[in-house]
Amino acid sequence: MKTLTKAEEQIMQALWKTGPAFVKEIIDEMPEPKPHYNTISTLVKILIEKGFVDFKAYGKSHQYFPLITKEAYSHKTLNGIVKGYFEGSFSNMVSFFVKEKDLSVKELESLIEKIKDTQKPKS
Repeated sequence: MKTLTKAEEQIMQALWKTGPAFVKEIIDEMPEPKPHYNTISTLVKILIEKGFVDFKAYGKSHQYFPLITKEAYSHKTLNGIVKGYFEGSFSNMVSFFVKEKDLSVKELESLIEKIKDTQKPKS
């Protein structure tokens, strides 16, 4: 899977939030200052070429929709970060955030509880 630029990721965030959308609707989801229509149109075409977006034609208008879920992209991106910066270890990543004080003891304990919950056998 290819990576997204910041601008492409903003468009994907809009599409993940709204679902299928026309360029005008994508622009409505963008932060201020709103980008120009042609800019978004060009970026959407790049996303189509990269395989992230497809469209349904309504005459001359196109409604765009994501081909990849936010969860799938997040998973791929996070795995790349862990591999590239934390020697492939999620434990190293968590340790980094604890050392940088970006993750409190309370948050860490909550994370441990979530992990324990996912490890419990389902009845």
